[in-house]
Amino acid sequence: MRLASFQRFAITTTALTYLLIGVGSLVRASGAGLGCPDWPRCFGSWIPPASASALPPGFDPALFNPVLMWTEYLNRLLGVSVGFAVLATTLAAWRQHRHDRRILWPTVAALLLTGYQGWLGGRVVAHELAPWIVTAHMVVALVIVQLLLWATVESLVAGRPTGRPYPAELSLFGWAAWAATAVLLVQVGLGTQVRGAVDEALPAMPRSEVLASVGALDTYHRELAGVVTLVVLGLWVWAWLRHERHAPLRHTASAALVAVAVQVAAGMVLAGFALPPAAQVTHLTVSSLLLGALTALALVAWK
Repeated sequence: MRLASFQRFAITTTALTYLLIGVGSLVRASGAGLGCPDWPRCFGSWIPPASASALPPGFDPALFNPVLMWTEYLNRLLGVSVGFAVLATTLAAWRQHRHDRRILWPTVAALLLTGYQGWLGGRVVAHELAPWIVTAHMVVALVIVQLLLWATVESLVAGRPTGRPYPAELSLFGWAAWAATAVLLVQVGLGTQVRGAVDEALPAMPRSEVLASVGALDTYHRELAGVVTLVVLGLWVWAWLRHERHAPLRHTASAALVAVAVQVAAGMVLAGFALPPAAQVTHLTVSSLLLGALTALALVAWK
């Protein structure tokens, strides 16, 4: 099937947004969130300085770490690229689907949220990675991905014959999948709060003991992880037992189940091996992929 220009833009932009989330998780795991202590510039310049001796007045040379600086700066450059990609996708939606609100409005909403996300990134730096604003930054990124997925799926099924009457059970399945995405968003928010608490405790205690110091917040995070796992398993069983002729639904449910299995494994590695950075990146990145799989599952059920 040959894709229209909007579909190519939408798929590419969604992939870039996922890449940005993965790079953002690397920034978080490596401690590079304040690699550039100001925003939108980096140490007062649009091009990062080459050495501590090149810092403009007013910046503490002790803050200069070239590895962390470039990690954060490249994350910002990728964020700008994603912003332009979302803009291009929105323009393509206006040209090709201006009369289809199911495609146009999610794309426009993604563009508006992308602008807000850029501003929010500046607030993250200004608040020195305060957990509440890092959580907001992450949740907005995930909502942008959901909106892009919505527009993409709508464009792929637009104009196709509906075939048989729409089963009520599929509608119920779709609502159940949306409920799962809502629970997962709460779970991600709790996870970022746990990470913030870990960052605050790390200077004073060993990494092997820091997770135990988080207390009830980590307990809630683990318990809700169990709920998410059971819900995804239930959706998978439902898809495979009740919808044997709906291959896209079954395959998407299987993708969600694989993602939640990887997520649980990464969580166990984090808890058992003193929070290794690679597991942190995996945990956060796969959570975004799981949210995408659940969003796609709801849309596939409705389409």
